[in-house]
Amino acid sequence: MPSTLAPSQPRGWSFWWKPAVFILVAVIGLYYVKWSPYYLKSFVAADQHSIGNSIINDNPSSPLWAALAYAQVYFLAIWKAAVLAVILGSLVQVLIPRDWLLRLFGKAGLGSTLRGGLFALPGMMCSCCAAPVAAGLRRQQVSVGAALAFWIANPVLNPATLVFMGFVLGWEFSALRLVAGVVLVLGVSLFAQRIAKPDALPEQAVQALEDVTDAPQGSLLARWMKTLWQLFWSTIPIYVVAVLVLGAARVWLFPHVDGAMGNSLLWLVPLAIVGTLFVIPTAAEIPIVQTLMALGLGTAPAVALLMTLPSVSLPSLLMLRKSFDTRVLVWVGVLTMLVGIVSGLVGAALL
Repeated sequence: MPSTLAPSQPRGWSFWWKPAVFILVAVIGLYYVKWSPYYLKSFVAADQHSIGNSIINDNPSSPLWAALAYAQVYFLAIWKAAVLAVILGSLVQVLIPRDWLLRLFGKAGLGSTLRGGLFALPGMMCSCCAAPVAAGLRRQQVSVGAALAFWIANPVLNPATLVFMGFVLGWEFSALRLVAGVVLVLGVSLFAQRIAKPDALPEQAVQALEDVTDAPQGSLLARWMKTLWQLFWSTIPIYVVAVLVLGAARVWLFPHVDGAMGNSLLWLVPLAIVGTLFVIPTAAEIPIVQTLMALGLGTAPAVALLMTLPSVSLPSLLMLRKSFDTRVLVWVGVLTMLVGIVSGLVGAALL
C-alpha cells in the first residue's frame, strides 16, 4: 500500500532556532555551574591533594539537627545545578524535535544506550540533578536504556570527578572507578531495558516522525511554563523531603570508623547499601572516602562507597518514580549495590 505521508520539506531557520537555543542555554549554564568551577578546582586538587572537607564530618547526635545541617550544606552546594537541571529537563521537551531524540535514543539496544552515556559526559551532574533531565527525556519516549545510561553516567563517569580522584586518592582509584563505572552504566542500563515494559517506538514510527510531527498546541512560552511546572512538581518536593530524611538518618547510617573495620565483609556490604541510598553533591564521595580511610576504613569498603555514593540515591530514585517502572528502579538500586560490592573486592585485591 503506498505511503500517504507527505514528502519531507526543507527545514529553515524557523525550525533550527529552537535546538540552537537549547544548546546555547546548556553551554552557558554548564559553563557557569560546572565547567568553570571544576576547571579551577582541578588546580586545587593537584596542589593540595584535597577538594575540601567531608560533608558528613560534623558528627551530629540529634536527628533533627543532622537533617537541617545536612540539608543546608547539601542544597547550598547543588542548588545552581538543580535549577539548571529542571530548566534543561523542560526545554528538552519543547525545543528539541522528538524525532531527533527518537533517532538517537529511541530504540532499545546497545547503540542507543552508548549514545545516552556519551551524551551525559558534558553534564557532570550528581544523580539528583541529572534526574530531571532524564525525566524530560523519558517524557519524549526515549528508551529506558538510553535514559538510564544518561542518568547514571552523569555522576559515575564525570570526567572532573575522575581527575579530582586521581589527584586526591591516586590514579589507580580513578582507573578502577572508570572501568567499573562503564560496567555499571552499560550493565545496569541494558539489564533494566530488558526487564522494562516495551516502550520504544518501532522503526516505522521513528521513520514517520521524520516527515510528520504533531502540531504543538499553544505558544512556546505557555508550553514551556506548563512543562517546567509539571517537571518541578513531580521531582523537587519529594527530593527535598528525601534529603531531609537521609540527613537525619546519617546519625545511624555512617558508623564510627576505626582501624578494626579494615576490609571486612561485615562493613563492605552495609556500606555499599548505605552508599546506594545516601545522597551527596557531585564529587563529595572523594573527601568522604579520604576522611574515612584516614580514620582506618579499608580499601574494599572505601571503593564500594566510591562507586555507590555518586551512582544513584534514594532521592533520585524517588524523583524518577513516574518516569520508570518501579521494578526497573528497584533493580537499578540492587545492581548498583552489587557492583559496589564487587568493585570493593577487586579494589582490595588490586590496590
